Amino acid sequence: MKLNINKKTVVPVAIVIAVGLLLAVLILNSGKSKNTASHDSHTEQSTHADQEHHGEKNKDAHTDGQGHADKEHHSDAIAPQKGPHGGKLFTKDGYALEVSIFEQNTAPEFRLYTYQDGKALSPADSQLTLKLERLGRAAQSFSFTAEKDYLKSTVTVDEPHSFKVGITAMHAGKNYQFNYEQIEGRISMDALKRKQNGVEIQTAGSVKLQGKLSVLGEVRLNEDSMLQIVPRLAGIVESVAVNAGDKVSKGQVLAVISSQALVDLRSDLLATQKRHALARNNFEREKKLWEEKISAEQDYLQARNTMQEAEITLQSAQQKLNSLGAGNTTGKQLSRYEIRSPIAGTITEKQITMGQSLKDDVVIFTVADLSSVWVEISIPAKDLSQVRTGQTARVSANAFDASADGKLSYVGAVMGEQTRSAKARLLLPNTAGNWYPGLTVNVALLSGDMEVAVAVANDAIQLINERPVVFGSYGDQFEARPLELGRSDGKFTEVRKGLQANEAYVIKNSFLIKAELGKAAASHDH
Repeated sequence: MKLNINKKTVVPVAIVIAVGLLLAVLILNSGKSKNTASHDSHTEQSTHADQEHHGEKNKDAHTDGQGHADKEHHSDAIAPQKGPHGGKLFTKDGYALEVSIFEQNTAPEFRLYTYQDGKALSPADSQLTLKLERLGRAAQSFSFTAEKDYLKSTVTVDEPHSFKVGITAMHAGKNYQFNYEQIEGRISMDALKRKQNGVEIQTAGSVKLQGKLSVLGEVRLNEDSMLQIVPRLAGIVESVAVNAGDKVSKGQVLAVISSQALVDLRSDLLATQKRHALARNNFEREKKLWEEKISAEQDYLQARNTMQEAEITLQSAQQKLNSLGAGNTTGKQLSRYEIRSPIAGTITEKQITMGQSLKDDVVIFTVADLSSVWVEISIPAKDLSQVRTGQTARVSANAFDASADGKLSYVGAVMGEQTRSAKARLLLPNTAGNWYPGLTVNVALLSGDMEVAVAVANDAIQLINERPVVFGSYGDQFEARPLELGRSDGKFTEVRKGLQANEAYVIKNSFLIKAELGKAAASHDH
C-alpha cells in the first residue's frame, strides 16, 4: 500500500524525535553522574569504619589491581585491605605495609609487617615512623624496633584507639606515606541538641579532695578481750549456773563438775601434806639432838634432806591444783570442781549441759569483754596509701541509726590473693553495748585534705565494657575516654590516667551520651 505523506507533517515529527533523543541523552548522563558521586562518598566514609580497628576489610570498598581505592590512585589516603596477620594492609608501587594493634596478654602495641611484591621482608630492611593524632591532644610519634618478623612500637598504644594515623616508610631508597583513620566511642552533638538534652561541660583540673575513704565493715568480738574456757579435767557436769548472754564477774562460778582425776590430785596433796609434816617434825627433832651433841651430824643432814624433798613434793602438788583453780580443799568434796570465769564479761557461747560427760580439752564457755569491739574492713590495694594505724574513722550502723568514732589499730601486711585487698581493723568503744558482733557497718576513714592534679565529678563517670569512662568534649564531638581512677571523697575522684588537666568533659547528663553511643553502635568492644 502506498503511503501519502504530507511534507508539512514531516518537519514537526522530525523536530519531536530530535528533542526526544536529546532529553534521553541528558537523563542518562545525569544518572551516571549521581551514581559516581554516591560511590565516591561511600569510599570516603568506609575509611572511617570502626570495623577497621584491627584490620577488618570494608566489604563495600572497591579497589583496583594495585590495591588503591577508587578516586585514590594518586593519593596517599589508601583504603586498607586485610593483611595476612589480620591488620590493615596498604600497598603502593609493589611495597606493602600491614598495621595491627596487638593486645593479647600484653599492653596494646603497634605491630608492623612489610612486604615487597607479595613477599615478606625482613623487618630490619625498613625504617618506619608513625604519627598518631587524637582529639584534643598533641600528636604522638612512635618509633619501632625489629622483633621476629615484625616491627614493634617502643611504647604502648593508650585507649581509646580512636585516632588519625600517618606512617612514613623508607625501603630501598624510596619513601612511602600511608594514612588512615579509625574511630570508636565517638558521637557528634551540636550546641542545640546539647541544650535540649541538658548536657553540661566542665574542665578537668586540680581538686582538693576531702580525706575520706568509705568501705564496708563488720563488727567482730575483740579477740584481745575474750577467752574460751575448757574444764582441764575430765568429769561429769553436776550443775550449770549461767546461760549464753549472761553477764558474769571475775571469779564467778559458771559450772560444777565431779572429777575422779581431781580426787586423785587432792588425795595426793593430802598425803604429801602429811608426809611433809612428818618430815618437818623429824628434822626439828634431829636438829635439836645434833645441837645437844646427842646424835650424829649425819642423822641431822639426812633429816634435813628428807624435809626439803617433802617440801618440793608438797609445792608441786599444790601448784597442780592451783593451776586448775581447785587448790583449796577445805570443807569440800574431793571430786567437786568449780569452773570459774577468769574475767568479767558476757557469755557469748555455752556448750555444756547437766549430766554431760566432759573431756578435759573441750570448749564449754566463751566469755568476752564487750566494752570494746573490733570492726574488720578490707582496704583495696589502690587505697592502701591513704590508711595508717591510729587514723580516726567514723562508723555508722546500717540496720539502725547509730554512729561512733574509732581508731585504726591494725593494717595487714599481706594482700589477699582473690580480693587483692588488705585486712584492717578498728578498735571501737562499746560501753553502751550498741555494737553487736556480726553487725554490718559503713566505715569512713578520715584524714587531712589532699590536692590531686586531675579529678572529675563522680556523676560524670559511666561504665562502658565494665570500664570507667568520661566523655571528653571536643567541639561538636564527644569521645569516651577510659580512665584509671585513684582516690575519691564521694563527690570527686582522682584521675591517674586517661584525661589530662584542662580537658573538657561532660559533667551533667553523661548517661545520655552513653545512650546515644549505644544507639549509634559506635563503642568498640575489646
